[in-house]
Amino acid sequence: MQQLGKANSANIETWLETINTYNSTPEFGTTRVLFTEPEVGARNYVKGEMKKLGMTIHEDAIGNIFGVYPGTDATLPPVWTGSHIDTVLNAGMFDGMSGVVAGLEAVRLIRESGISLRRSLVVVVYTSEEPTRFKLGCLGSRALAGKLDAAEAATLHDAAGKSLYEVLEQLGFPVQDFDLVKKKPGDVFAAVELHIDQTGVLERAGKTVGIVKTICAPTVLEVEVIGRQSHAGGTSMEERRDAYMAACELALVLENLGRHSDSEYTTVTVGKVEVIPNAVNVIPGKVVFSVDIRDCDYDKKNELVMKFRQAVSKVESERGVAVTIKMVNNDHPMGCSPKITQLIEKNCCQQDVPYMYTISGAFHDSMLVGDFAPVAMIFVPSHDGISHSPQEWTDFDDLAAGTDVLTGTLVALANA
Repeated sequence: MQQLGKANSANIETWLETINTYNSTPEFGTTRVLFTEPEVGARNYVKGEMKKLGMTIHEDAIGNIFGVYPGTDATLPPVWTGSHIDTVLNAGMFDGMSGVVAGLEAVRLIRESGISLRRSLVVVVYTSEEPTRFKLGCLGSRALAGKLDAAEAATLHDAAGKSLYEVLEQLGFPVQDFDLVKKKPGDVFAAVELHIDQTGVLERAGKTVGIVKTICAPTVLEVEVIGRQSHAGGTSMEERRDAYMAACELALVLENLGRHSDSEYTTVTVGKVEVIPNAVNVIPGKVVFSVDIRDCDYDKKNELVMKFRQAVSKVESERGVAVTIKMVNNDHPMGCSPKITQLIEKNCCQQDVPYMYTISGAFHDSMLVGDFAPVAMIFVPSHDGISHSPQEWTDFDDLAAGTDVLTGTLVALANA
């Protein structure tokens, strides 16, 4: 019987470090924003490496890259793996990229072992998992799930005023085929994504692999507080309608709701704040801030949002301000397939890889892929739980061990 070899950590390191050279901020971390020169360069590099592994490549209207390692029966739905290669500003070199590179190494191992696959294995590079350029995350997987069409792509604009649709058209993507991007249940047999943990949970537990039970989903709100702009010295404390202080009170209310949630996993974040006019001696008349709420339970997440809205009404009344809330998105958490997680667990046991079950507080492309295919995720440890930072680090040996588990899982699924 043909046997799989072991993943080569040196291969993984070389791929990751080379992708990391496509970077607009080499002086401080890694920045690779969607469809900028570094990101396009990284896309071309990954496609070149796919070709070296005997994969055929195609891209869809939103720019998702599909590297196909053919199976023996082209009529069977394929198995997917992969992640993203775009980054937030001043990030590290592991988030997203590790899943793409693990997919490449899995194909190399399968190819060199001579193991035959019934189903094709597809390494996917999803377009813009991060919301950095167009303020909406998971663009590629969102379109695959049928939750982003051509009309909406024309409404998403970057800071320069360019729409996503315009940028895709300028880069030569087949925007006329946007309606062909969406997948339906049955088109993909299964999808397994390897990713760094982005918390310290695995490292603290001394585990090499985390088997994800549920992927938390975000609700993103844009909150605008309108008060009355006035002189910092001339306006008494009783007369003030301070938009910033009202915003601060709302942020603390949100924090309290998050801390006392009875869900298994909840996080709340105010990450972006714009104060107007932002002057030392002026009471702010307007504040706009972001709210990011994550939860593994959709109903409990919506309950928290409702309680926050109730608190908004109270603050409006007590502080004499007006608050408007725009819901940017409200995604559903995704439960991972028990059949695939059990298969991952079996591979961990067979390969003597220490593992634990965990929840993903971060959202991933798999969250949306789960709308049309059974999904699962494999986590590997993040040192000190740091991610979205130049200090982000995952040991290459841990990535290799996770890749071995991924490869065994993919082979089993592809031959199911």
